[in-house]
Amino acid sequence: MNAQGVETMDSPPADPKRRRVLIAATSALGAVGVGFVAVPFISSMNPSAKARAAGAPVMADVSKLEPGALLRVKYRGQPIWVVNRTDEMLAALPTMDPKLVDPASEVPQQPEYCQNPTRSINQSKYFVAIGICTHLGCAPTYRPEFAPDDLGKDWKGGWFCPCHGSKFDLAGRVFKGVPAPTNLVIPKHKYVNENTILVGEDEGAA
Repeated sequence: MNAQGVETMDSPPADPKRRRVLIAATSALGAVGVGFVAVPFISSMNPSAKARAAGAPVMADVSKLEPGALLRVKYRGQPIWVVNRTDEMLAALPTMDPKLVDPASEVPQQPEYCQNPTRSINQSKYFVAIGICTHLGCAPTYRPEFAPDDLGKDWKGGWFCPCHGSKFDLAGRVFKGVPAPTNLVIPKHKYVNENTILVGEDEGAA
């Protein structure tokens, strides 16, 4: 009976072993709960698959690219052109120099290994460029034909931008008297083998 005259029943003596088991079980459940909360938070700190892919180099398989044809791939959200230039196309490039703003590619719109008459690695027949006009970012149209009626008898292949009339030759060099101020940009790239070009990485990459 307690001080107020109410009859009470004493609690049974605590079992130390049982108490340890209960504490351990409670702690384990608490840790699991924290784990479930922490996983989404930790995962949110990792870059998404899309973000990782955005800057990853891309492969361009040119094994089936016909002479004169253009292959399109995407790198960092930008269109990349790969053109298999014919011997006739390559032979025409030097004849275009007087019509161009920067025929020697002195403005750094390309890696050093592409600062040559063809603007390609080892002056290869394959030309790699970012398919965006250097004026206002439009997408130029590939016009590989020689002397079409709408571009004139002096046209020897290249790109024509329908937005504002800028023109580029088959080495991506800009014509005089058009809105675009500079040549097309050439991304860093390298050959993995004779049929595969890796865009976004070159021999100087770490």
